[in-house]
Amino acid sequence: MVDIYIKPMEKVQIIGKQNVLLRDVAEVFVNGRTEGEAEKIPVFQIPDDRKKTYLLSIIDLIQAVAQKYPNAAITNVGETDILIEYLPKAEERTKLWTLVKVAFVSLILFVGAATTIMCFHTDVQLPLIFQNIYYIFFGENKEMPAILSIPYSIGLGLGIIIFFNHFSRISLTEDPTPIEIEMTTYEKETNASVIDHLMRRKGGNQ
Repeated sequence: MVDIYIKPMEKVQIIGKQNVLLRDVAEVFVNGRTEGEAEKIPVFQIPDDRKKTYLLSIIDLIQAVAQKYPNAAITNVGETDILIEYLPKAEERTKLWTLVKVAFVSLILFVGAATTIMCFHTDVQLPLIFQNIYYIFFGENKEMPAILSIPYSIGLGLGIIIFFNHFSRISLTEDPTPIEIEMTTYEKETNASVIDHLMRRKGGNQ
């Protein structure tokens, strides 16, 4: 008996070709080997030559493999639903356009973050807090003393850099940054929503 282990991926991108093979959507392990005829089994045919996302079930993969290896023991060790994003051709991304988008998003984030910080400082009356602290230690009333406001501003910037753990090409640790974690969470939730939508649409067409 042949033991076949397949590990489907959550989402794959197929460019150009419409005949999707098992190796395009999953890792395959057959009796101690990771390469062979099983990888070349067709599992899906893209019906339209246009950009679209398709849903492939682990059942579809098992049926395709069982048709070629009827006596095989097939074990799934990965995802149960696979999203196939089909592109007729690779998307062209100019460096200038990418820089424009990055600059635009950075500007929005900078203005939003600055506004949020200023609103927070206004709500907690930070200038008054600095004034009281300065009076306690120096016995003098001084509005926004530089001896406190400058170190606070520097510490605020350094704190943001350390928290996000990424500045330019410098990384303090190899751990993923909070932004990368949020992006991963967002991607997983988006994929789950797309899978749910496609399953409901597929069920409604039956």
